[in-house]
Amino acid sequence: MGLVMYIYNKVASTGWKRAAVLTLANCCLAFTTAAAQEAPEYRMEIGGGVGLINYLGDYNGNLLQNLQPMGTAIAKYRPNPRMAWTLSVSYGKLKGDIGDADTWFPEADTRLPQKFSNGVVDGGVRFEYNFWAYGTGREYYGAKPIAPFVALGLGVTYADTPDGGVTAGNMAMGAGVKYKIAERLNLVAEWRIHFTNSDRLDGVSDPYTIRSNGLFKNTDCYSMLQIALTYDIWAKCKTCNNDRD
Repeated sequence: MGLVMYIYNKVASTGWKRAAVLTLANCCLAFTTAAAQEAPEYRMEIGGGVGLINYLGDYNGNLLQNLQPMGTAIAKYRPNPRMAWTLSVSYGKLKGDIGDADTWFPEADTRLPQKFSNGVVDGGVRFEYNFWAYGTGREYYGAKPIAPFVALGLGVTYADTPDGGVTAGNMAMGAGVKYKIAERLNLVAEWRIHFTNSDRLDGVSDPYTIRSNGLFKNTDCYSMLQIALTYDIWAKCKTCNNDRD
């Protein structure tokens, strides 16, 4: 026993004890990281969603009025666990009633329709930024299965009005939360508002006799509230050394 203690003290005095502890700690860290990355990391999501769309313009200024059902097809590209590029196409209806507008129109009695219901198609690309890394935690170390996010993007709006089709550009801003309900399934709740550069989505242009201009001056917009379900595809190569491969 004395001989064993003598050898141990000699080894410790030469710094081998410290080296052994550091080596053991590094091995444990490597094992933990490898275990956290045992599942594949996916680059894309595809899916769809349903929700409600609301017209905001000359006939309505209330976010909760005249809500209509809509459907959305979604594809996402995820360059990393904190970011995503989203491509979506949505269809719904914009509805309004002049009785819901808490204002007076100069020409309300002569040319404005009393109500409208126009089909609308929205297509756009948005950038999503998660507040932290999103995932199961098994494909990316430190990822969480639930993450809030913000989104900003550009798109095109087409409205089918009684006077013909109207095409406009739009800018979308929104926020939401995503939840990993299974290894490859994602549940997303999101609200967005789309500002357009047209005042004719309701079939009426400049009823206040004030010329509309840009995205915010007397133009129509609409909001969307939706729940979406997406499925992860395109697994990233597990032997890649960087995010570009």
